Amino acid sequence: MARPRTISDEAVLDAVLALANRVGPARVTFASAATETGLSAATLVQRFGTKRAMLLAADKRGVDVWASALDRSKATSPLGRVIEGLVLAVDSIATPEHMANSLAMLQLDLTDSDFHAETLRGARAVRAHVEQALGAALDVGELRAAVEVASLAKVLETAYYGAMIGWAIHREGTLANWMREQIEAVLTPYRA
Repeated sequence: MARPRTISDEAVLDAVLALANRVGPARVTFASAATETGLSAATLVQRFGTKRAMLLAADKRGVDVWASALDRSKATSPLGRVIEGLVLAVDSIATPEHMANSLAMLQLDLTDSDFHAETLRGARAVRAHVEQALGAALDVGELRAAVEVASLAKVLETAYYGAMIGWAIHREGTLANWMREQIEAVLTPYRA
């Protein structure tokens, strides 16, 4: 009979991703992940098989959380959902070092086809959520009538990625506040 799991897969994957974002994926080992999760390295090997598989599973979990950010927003207006959702998507990044290690994960996402497939899935989902919220904002009169929501969604996506790098370079305030300022600045000329 199999032993009951003492920690859910989601909690394990969240801990592994937090570890990767704290120390960089190259420094993640089964031993360090075991310390992070409270499980044994042997248990992690049994669950995932390889470090790559463990990181890929953690990356997939991270993509799911990222892609659901707009859904987690408590904002009542469509534009508020866009702003709050994009801020929620980065709320776990507290330091420039964390951002740098997130970029190290992004290197995996861009160079390994399995990781890339997950990141692309997430990016498409985020853009679709933003575009849907912008369409709702247009419908309720928050945006000017002539706004092309698909184009604006791409501009916001670009601003989102750029804001993370800009914050890591300038290190002014928190990433959440920096992100909010950048997204609001992009949206200002499109508001009704």
